[in-house]
Amino acid sequence: MATHSELAEEGAIQIVIIKTTGDKILSQPLADIGGKGLFTKEIDEALLNGDIDIAVHSMKDVPTYLPDKTILPCNLPREDVRDAFISLGAASLAELPSGSIVGTASLRRKSQILHRYPSLNVLENFRGNVQTRLRKLNEGVVQATLLALAGLKRLNMTENVTSILSMDDMLPAVAQGAIGIACRTSDDKMANYLASLNHEETRLAVACERAFLETLDGSCRTPIAGYASRDENGNCIFRGLVASPDGARVIETSRQGPYAFEDMILMGKDAGKELLLKAGPGFFDC
Repeated sequence: MATHSELAEEGAIQIVIIKTTGDKILSQPLADIGGKGLFTKEIDEALLNGDIDIAVHSMKDVPTYLPDKTILPCNLPREDVRDAFISLGAASLAELPSGSIVGTASLRRKSQILHRYPSLNVLENFRGNVQTRLRKLNEGVVQATLLALAGLKRLNMTENVTSILSMDDMLPAVAQGAIGIACRTSDDKMANYLASLNHEETRLAVACERAFLETLDGSCRTPIAGYASRDENGNCIFRGLVASPDGARVIETSRQGPYAFEDMILMGKDAGKELLLKAGPGFFDC
């Protein structure tokens, strides 16, 4: 989703909907077709080609590196980062009968589910938009699914939520619930517009989490979760984990420090280095 000022009247905005490869190819796991960058590739190309002036991304889908000649100076206020549990027959993951099938395309969710509830089965590659996943649930393909609460709120579809998972039950994906807006490095006009929209608390939290992810250099086949937030004293609390896809191993860590950019980048990197060490060689191999 983006804007193109040249085609719009002065002071108006044109919204361009761009369907990405990640949206189109639903039959295969993301890791098999190129990873999460497939949700940003076509939008990045349109930005660099000058077809659009700003690019709006779900930060969860943005690779830890940005394309050359682009910057991302703006994060909007973050939505609720938690995951929602949706089921027609159970109030929570704990209440699902043994052998129940939970649908998710996320290895992060799969590993945390199986770690706590090994008697459940997880249907992988449960992809598609929210409506598609809910239809499969209603058809009995799965007994439950998990979706980001942020997406359901933005779609005004929270009436489908059975319950909300706590951070202890399901640590969110890095940058979950955050929207980022990018522009070309050379476009000072757009950069200034975006700077005025930036929500600094969100930007710093996302930067911390992305520093953690970048240090781990995890593939789409490595379950990784991370969340930075401000505590009641104004400090940053960071929690991160890595897991084996089957949930047998979950390795967690946490950090606390000043809610400031440099400190939070260091916290994210340091937490990532600790988990790399704890996980050992081969843990992040495809």
